[in-house]
Amino acid sequence: MAEQNLPSSNNPQASKLAEDDSPSFKLCNSKETLIEKNSPQAEQLVEPSYRSDLTPLVEIALKELQSRRDELKEEIKELTKRKSELEKDIKKTFTGQSDLIARRVKGFQDYLTGALQGLAQSAEQLELVAAPVVLQPSPLDKEQSKPINHTTEQIAAIADNFKPDENLIRQCLEHFLGQPDFYADPWKLRRSLDKKDVELLEDWFFSMGGRGAQPSRGNRSKNVLVSAALISILGELYGDRFQTLILAGQPERLGEWRRGLQDALGLEREDFGPNSGIVLFERANGVLERADRLEERGEVPLILIDAAEQSVDIPVLQFPLWLAFSAEPDELYEEEELL
Repeated sequence: MAEQNLPSSNNPQASKLAEDDSPSFKLCNSKETLIEKNSPQAEQLVEPSYRSDLTPLVEIALKELQSRRDELKEEIKELTKRKSELEKDIKKTFTGQSDLIARRVKGFQDYLTGALQGLAQSAEQLELVAAPVVLQPSPLDKEQSKPINHTTEQIAAIADNFKPDENLIRQCLEHFLGQPDFYADPWKLRRSLDKKDVELLEDWFFSMGGRGAQPSRGNRSKNVLVSAALISILGELYGDRFQTLILAGQPERLGEWRRGLQDALGLEREDFGPNSGIVLFERANGVLERADRLEERGEVPLILIDAAEQSVDIPVLQFPLWLAFSAEPDELYEEEELL
């Protein structure tokens, strides 16, 4: 019976239990060091094998990133090239050349201004002396028994057109130098003028007879204010017998004229129109046609020309009242930049 309880060497189950219960060992390196199974030292021996398995994957990922980087570089190079081509195309178009053209025009205007000033100075320095003309009496003149009476017709100078109303005009101009009357009646000036504005109007009334060009006051707002004072004075002289025609080549400029006159004269939008006191035009043909119709009805047209208009049509010169503002080259250049 005792022999039956002892594990037999021929029993497989007994030998397996004996192997599990006994500690297991591994042979490490050439020194035949024994390392226990499932110990940290055994795990360190397995880790390099995993790393060697991940190396091909890392290399593939790096190759993909390098390829993507090269593609992005090519795209950036292509976009830079397209940008340079677009900049060259813009410089070749009219929009790209507008600034260069404006600068050349301004330089040419400055050159013309300097040349005209030099010519005027040279003409002033010339001494022009009229040579006396000696005529001998003709024998035929002695035979005439009756002298011929020559009648000369005296034509009033242009500058004397407003001479009868000089006192009224000067009173209005002096009143405009005072404090502004913000509650004045419509068509009366509600703002004040500077001394230079008054001098401009005096020269236009008494030296030019109401027909001619005057230097611009520097900007459109000041020109509109001077025009409002002129309209107020002519309203005192002619009443409802005159109509103001304003010529400006752009809708934006006409808008500035309308708003400025509304503020300076206390007007409404209804005061601007074909049948009202002020008519706005973008082209000179419309101004000429309207002025002819007014004269046919016995009314007086007042033509105001914006400083941005660089020329005055010859048919405008035939009308009795017109004022054109002449802008300096700098003002014209600034006007072109705003457009």
